[in-house]
Amino acid sequence: MHKKLTIKRSLTIFGILLIGGISSCKKDTALEITPEPPVAQQPAGNGRDTITVGQSVSLHPKLATKSGLTYIWTVNGAPTGTDSVLAFKPDARGDYQIAFKASNAGGSTAVNYNIHVWGKYENGFFQINEGWFGHGTGTVGFYRYDTQKLEDSVYTKENPGKTLDPVSSTLEYGTIFNNKLFLVSKVGGPIVVTDAYSLKETGRVASAGGNDWRAFVGIDANKGLVSSQKGVFPLDLTTLTIGAKIDAISGQAGDMIKAGNYVFVLAQTGGVIILNASDYSVAKKISGMVVGFARTPDGAVWAAGGTSLVKINPTTLDVQTVTVPFTVFGSWGAWHPGSITASTKENLVYLAQNKSFSGGKTIYRYLDGDAASLQNAFITLPTGKELYGAGIGYNPQTNQLQVSTVQSGYGTNYSFNNLYFHDAVTGQLKKDVAYTGYYFPAVSVFH
Repeated sequence: MHKKLTIKRSLTIFGILLIGGISSCKKDTALEITPEPPVAQQPAGNGRDTITVGQSVSLHPKLATKSGLTYIWTVNGAPTGTDSVLAFKPDARGDYQIAFKASNAGGSTAVNYNIHVWGKYENGFFQINEGWFGHGTGTVGFYRYDTQKLEDSVYTKENPGKTLDPVSSTLEYGTIFNNKLFLVSKVGGPIVVTDAYSLKETGRVASAGGNDWRAFVGIDANKGLVSSQKGVFPLDLTTLTIGAKIDAISGQAGDMIKAGNYVFVLAQTGGVIILNASDYSVAKKISGMVVGFARTPDGAVWAAGGTSLVKINPTTLDVQTVTVPFTVFGSWGAWHPGSITASTKENLVYLAQNKSFSGGKTIYRYLDGDAASLQNAFITLPTGKELYGAGIGYNPQTNQLQVSTVQSGYGTNYSFNNLYFHDAVTGQLKKDVAYTGYYFPAVSVFH
């Protein structure tokens, strides 16, 4: 669907030209069957293409002659059709090998296609929105790379009758772990688990008064942790039941990340509290940190606070500090995920210069070992725009920095949103998606 394929075949006596292309989900391949058996040759690029579950592609070889021909199609080795055309509409994500064979008395010729099928919510990223407090719950949006459009309220569309109620709750956090999307709500809302590719709900921790969840981190296939206004709690991933609070952390806790044998927790009192993943005992504390976490390709975990950006070795827990040219603010007053992220390709860390809550207008980039890289802002927002929620997220699929903003000011200004796509190396603005509505973006979530 994204490219044209030019395919050539040769015969002992005659030449065959196979011309194939996918346009508007249609692939045509010209075949000429002659009395001489053709020499097998695969299409250029191995006939590769992609579609999404729910879409279809018509595989239709054009035949110069149809006299006396028989056909057979197989999909992943299983016979699928005997017509000259195959309408391929998969109902599951994955890789498919599709083979076409046309035969006559003189011999046969074959064409192979390799089609990757994206899950319905795979070829893009999620935009988690906290929602307009007191007017409705948060929502889940999805930006598709192929259509280059942001789709609204996809969770409720895929789960009729299910909600993130109560209306007073706000959806503030999302993450993907073991092919599941975890949606975490504040102010009495639920923790909802969905399949990360279909978005169908698979389970939840029910809404309850007094709940005030923050973030989730997976420990292994059976265990996870959830942070809250009251500390950190174990979550059984099999039964989705909450265990007894971990004694090591009291008060408000927020972002968490697992690295090696440790779990890093950001706490309002204590800063970064590093727990042993085996028994949740405290291994180390790093005071003064108010924003976390990012992880660079070298494995290091990063956090920030005051005028410091710290690099934590996930094996030795040694700490290195670099000075940033501004004061780093956290979000304990009205919590949202930390405005820090990192590249998956280079040891680059991105940190927003927020105000006391959000509202930042500049983003800094630090190349590990290069203090000069922090001297100037990496990205400055357009006039009249400011960050909201985490505000920044690194997209590993595109090597871009996703930046979420609202219009500066209050009231109706919050209904004007922009999602900016910046080159993560140069900072160049590549795309701007503007949309309206009281979404209050919290965090972007990437596969």
